[in-house]
Amino acid sequence: MATRVFTDDELLHMPKDGFKRELVDGELVVSPAGWLHARIVARLVARLGAFVQQNGLGDVLGSNALYVLAPDNKRAPDVSFVTAGRLERDAHEMAFPHFAPDLAVEILSPGDSPRQVLAGVGEYLAAGVRLVWVIDPEQRRAVVYRSLTDVRQIGAQGALEGEDLLPGFGCPLAEVLD
Repeated sequence: MATRVFTDDELLHMPKDGFKRELVDGELVVSPAGWLHARIVARLVARLGAFVQQNGLGDVLGSNALYVLAPDNKRAPDVSFVTAGRLERDAHEMAFPHFAPDLAVEILSPGDSPRQVLAGVGEYLAAGVRLVWVIDPEQRRAVVYRSLTDVRQIGAQGALEGEDLLPGFGCPLAEVLD
């Protein structure tokens, strides 16, 4: 059976119905976010966005931003950060940038399969993402990836750190979860 090919225009005009959409291995993947998921995204975008803007570090985006990764997958991290200076002058006119963000954040939903999440993390890292945070609200923890072998867990009493990517940024995990 042939896989349906979605054009950029079709992806841009998908309904704004609270579902996250990605194109993975030629398949349209639709994920419900839910209220808790959306609240965590909003809190993290607010904290990270304020820090990035105050320090002139780049751009923080929510899950509406699709990044074109190899081979032709379009991934939408729940939160992403792109360092200032990485965007080409006309990149703001591009529907979907053909590069990976510097930071990708995924917030797990109850229906997410660990295999799919790890596949996405691997794809982000292979595309050049420098730091990946996977936040698990149900387990009240986060997993930080620098690579598939440089992995660290953070409990609810720990903090998400910007490390060398966002020096000085720290956010207690409990503050985005509660």
